[in-house]
Amino acid sequence: MSERPSVVAFDVFGTTVDWYTGVTDHLREVFGRREVQTDPGAFAVAWRGRYGPALRDIGAGHRPWAPLDVLHREFLDALLYEHGADRHVDEADRNALVHAWHRLPAWPDSAELIDRLRRRYTVIALSNGGHPLLSSLAETGDLPFDRIVSAEPTRSYKPAPAPYLHAAELLGVEPGAMMLVAAHGWDLDGAAAVGMRTAFLERPGEYGPFDGAERAEDAPGGFAATSSDELAHRLGC
Repeated sequence: MSERPSVVAFDVFGTTVDWYTGVTDHLREVFGRREVQTDPGAFAVAWRGRYGPALRDIGAGHRPWAPLDVLHREFLDALLYEHGADRHVDEADRNALVHAWHRLPAWPDSAELIDRLRRRYTVIALSNGGHPLLSSLAETGDLPFDRIVSAEPTRSYKPAPAPYLHAAELLGVEPGAMMLVAAHGWDLDGAAAVGMRTAFLERPGEYGPFDGAERAEDAPGGFAATSSDELAHRLGC
């Protein structure tokens, strides 16, 4: 790499934390207690699957912006109805399931990777989650970010330009001085479109036993790493 960035920004869901395991574990507990005959892992994948289309609809102006917790509750209610489980899961359990997204486990290498990069860079979280959600994830996973940046103040979601530009403004740097690390090509494409550098970090277990995780060989622009150690070496750490 020629001139290095000064700020490394990490996507959170799937890149830094393991949403599949965290959400599936919470669903398994609730479904078991409520005798819901639905596979919790498949339900978690379907729940996450509502995310991308909703962001695209918001970005295209087909629906108004709403906080991520509101979207997660909307997706949950719809899926419970579709699975015939809406009468079994009460309001308290639904609220607890939405807040399960605030208490996801970090990938085992995330904290060490962030700490390693902080020796040379300012390292931030840059996510579509709200600030309370992101703060909770950082605390739960002991993730030593220098700063947490939520897309929420922009009333838009990545991959729209505003969240990336908002992060650069908050850090007082030009977008070209930042690098986004993510496990999703759509996020990297959004960052590249505003002039940020990009690095793909492969997370093959993002969807547990289900298909869905993106691979390094299919990553867009920038560079791709198949492990946190490779990423750190590529960034000189």
